Amino acid sequence: MERPGATTLKGNPLTLVGPELKAGDAAPNFEMVDNGLQAVDLAKTGSGVRIFSVVPSLDTPVCDAQTKRFNEEAAKLEGVDILTVSMDLPFAQKRWCGAFGVDRVKMLSDHRAGSFGSSYGTLIKELRIHSRAIFVVGKDNTIRHAEYVKEVADHPNYETALAAAKAAL
Repeated sequence: MERPGATTLKGNPLTLVGPELKAGDAAPNFEMVDNGLQAVDLAKTGSGVRIFSVVPSLDTPVCDAQTKRFNEEAAKLEGVDILTVSMDLPFAQKRWCGAFGVDRVKMLSDHRAGSFGSSYGTLIKELRIHSRAIFVVGKDNTIRHAEYVKEVADHPNYETALAAAKAAL
């Protein structure tokens, strides 16, 4: 499934691959790798409330700010796991986290197959990176909040995602 024009980069329309998920949908499974190159699927992300913070690349200003913001929020959200998803290689994710002291969010790389991107509808066909998005997944693996940021360079609505995570506890 392709969604032409579902996102933009500097106003230029791009195509997203995969479904547009909404609150109430079952969270799709995926396979990514963590910084230790271990396979991670939905079950391995835990059975609690999870925020999936999806970014195009950690080495861009908004992705950098988004990940740092969620790292700060993670300290205040007991019972909520925050996972940052990008196409960055695990080595680059680990380097970036070390350089900025980001140690509360878990990093997951979708570089191998784009499994998360095509399952959650965030894979940009033309660039093979993710669009910016936030998903809150409840303990029952149901999506409680989904936000696809229309313009890749814009920030997501942090407060709405955090409120949805707190409500899912």
